[in-house]
Amino acid sequence: MSSVSSGNSLAIDGLVSGLKTTDLINSLMSVEGVPQTLLKNKLTSTNSFISSLQTINGLVQGLATKAADAAKATSLDLFTATSSAPSVTAVTGTGAGAGSISFTVGSTASAQVGVTAAMSTWSSEAQPITVVGADGRSTTVTPKSGSLDDAVSALNASGAGVTSTKVSAGTDADGNRLYRLQLTAAKTGASGAFQVYRGGADAVAAGTATNVLTETGAAVVTTAKDASVTLWAGTAAAQTVTSATNTFSGLVPGLDVTVSQVTSEPVTVTVGQDTTKAQGVASGLVDAMNAIASYYRTNTAVTSTTSVTSGTTTTKAGILLGDGASREAVQRLASTMSAPVDGKSPSTIGIVITKDGSFTFDAAVFQKALATDPDATQAMLSGVAAKVGAAATASSDKYTGSITTTITGQQAVAKDLTTQIDSWTDRLTSRRAALQTLYSSLETSLSKLQSQSSWLASQLASTSTAR
Repeated sequence: MSSVSSGNSLAIDGLVSGLKTTDLINSLMSVEGVPQTLLKNKLTSTNSFISSLQTINGLVQGLATKAADAAKATSLDLFTATSSAPSVTAVTGTGAGAGSISFTVGSTASAQVGVTAAMSTWSSEAQPITVVGADGRSTTVTPKSGSLDDAVSALNASGAGVTSTKVSAGTDADGNRLYRLQLTAAKTGASGAFQVYRGGADAVAAGTATNVLTETGAAVVTTAKDASVTLWAGTAAAQTVTSATNTFSGLVPGLDVTVSQVTSEPVTVTVGQDTTKAQGVASGLVDAMNAIASYYRTNTAVTSTTSVTSGTTTTKAGILLGDGASREAVQRLASTMSAPVDGKSPSTIGIVITKDGSFTFDAAVFQKALATDPDATQAMLSGVAAKVGAAATASSDKYTGSITTTITGQQAVAKDLTTQIDSWTDRLTSRRAALQTLYSSLETSLSKLQSQSSWLASQLASTSTAR
């Protein structure tokens, strides 16, 4: 007797008949399961197809994004800034234009830092502390006790724009440990200046509060100060510009300047077109288009492999071969990118189509065109990009794109296949249970027949003996 577990049911090989009922049931089920296997294979190929469509659709969407940026009338208006002094750096942004500006750096920004006199405790009891900012606004906090640690904690939690640190300052004549409180503004610039008083706001207003930064032994180590630069220094048009930080945003439109030290001689910042970045806008279109074409070629190629042992040759077609949506999209994009703009070929700015349908980018041709006629180069690039962008969007729009709608259709097919497979699973489970019941019944019937046969045989034997 042997037993085999199959699915969720226990199938027991024939005890009476000797038949391998488990093998019989499995053989019958493998035949009846063929339709489900075909559906599973179809689902696998459909999901692979969907995945490939989604990949190429993503590449086309990437091209559409690049094309939208390149199509702008100012897409090549990319600038970079250089400085005549290492202590001054400059960064260009939106609105920058070619030109230069000179200035001297009169000061750099600093945050106020002050230290109190040496002390062993802040006060004999929990005493209010008031911080007054440069704008006259005051913030009053009361420490939990008169200890220095509680004073530090209260100041740091006050939100008054001042941080406090306890710094060791030796010992007094009696051997008691002394400390100073270092008080630092949270921001640089004159607007970060502050005063710290023992006492509440009323006492400060009345003039009876003690300024801890003017007590004997206290000091303002660093004064709050704005950074400043002077344009056209030494002329009647001299103009000083200040900043709370060392960065001057928009010193001229689209130009941020950062200073790190005072200068006696004028520093010149020059803004010029960044031809490398401009080239990247054009070459980026070509790269994106080639990525699409390369993926399409790979996934439509027909490959053949020959078995070393059997010599049999197997041919396999690419997953996208025969798909009209992706084929049309690639052909339309290639045609659009190579089409003339106002009667001129894109090759005049270095965008060249090759015999195999891919594109190359000639940087030298682009740079020459940009230097010779920047307006015409911009117009050509914008024209090509606008047409390519429209074609790419028509194929990849998330709602109406031709490839997108194909993906949606195939996803519906996959969903239907999954439903059918699940239905077949239920059907086959029921069929297996029915077969197991049938064979079990056959075994039971056969057992009864054998019992009857044995009884009859015994009766016949007893009759023969009686004679």
